[in-house]
Order: sequence, then structure tokens, then C-alpha cells
Amino acid sequence: MLRTRLSEALKDALKSKDARSTATLRLISAALKDRDIAARSKGNYDGINEDEILQMLQSMIKQRRESITMYEQGGRLELAQQEQEEIVVIERFLPKQMEGAEIEAAIDALVTELGATGVKDMGRVMTALREKFAGQMDFAKASGMVKARLS
Repeated sequence: MLRTRLSEALKDALKSKDARSTATLRLISAALKDRDIAARSKGNYDGINEDEILQMLQSMIKQRRESITMYEQGGRLELAQQEQEEIVVIERFLPKQMEGAEIEAAIDALVTELGATGVKDMGRVMTALREKFAGQMDFAKASGMVKARLS
């Protein structure tokens, strides 16, 4: 489903001569093909699944945010703007992102469900969060919230 949406979006971007979208979607396609090839060496001939594609897209956004910071510090605002435009294109393929209160509610529910009592249970809670909310939250932010909740 997500692969199809990416492919259709690339076709549409090419037809409409949207250079930024075309370039970004080609980067996504190349990264996806690389991960599919790597998955084949592990015996997965169908390519990576939807959750792994969502994780890949989130890591691409994270990389661009880091680049924006670096470009802004270096005074290269045009490059920072370009990275921001790429983030907008990538975010079209991610589900709605959860915010602070929603993340806290999800963490509280999982902590209760798993019976987590201390920091030693943090790994189990984070694994459950990744399984249930792949592509929907910033797990670096969630990790800090889980640690605070379990401390």
C-alpha cells in the first residue's frame, strides 16, 4: 500500500514537473530499494514491510532536521529551506504524528498493561510502543517520557 502510494506520487510529481517532490521521492525510492536488497540477504525476498518503511521515512526526516540545524548554524539558509521542503514531502506518507499528551496516554496505558514497575522494564515498554505506534511518534522523545514515568 505505502509502496504504491510512493510510486503514484512519483509519477504525479513527474507529470506536474514538481522538481522538489520528484527529487525527494526518488531519494525515498532509492533508500527503499537499498533496504529491500539488504533484506534479501536475510532471506526476505518480498522486501521490507510497512513498519520498516515507516521507520525509514522517520529516520530520513530526523536526518533532515539535523541537517537543517547544521545549515542554519553555518548560515546556509537556502539549504535549510530545501531540507524543510523535503521533510514536507516525506511527511505526506506518514500517519498523523502523536503529540505530548497522546504519547503520555499511550505510555501510561502500556505501562499498566505490561505491569511495568521500574526502569528495568523500559525495554519491554519501548518494544511495545514501537510495535503499536510505528510511524506515529518520535521514539526518542517517547523514550525520555517512558524513563521519567518508570523512575
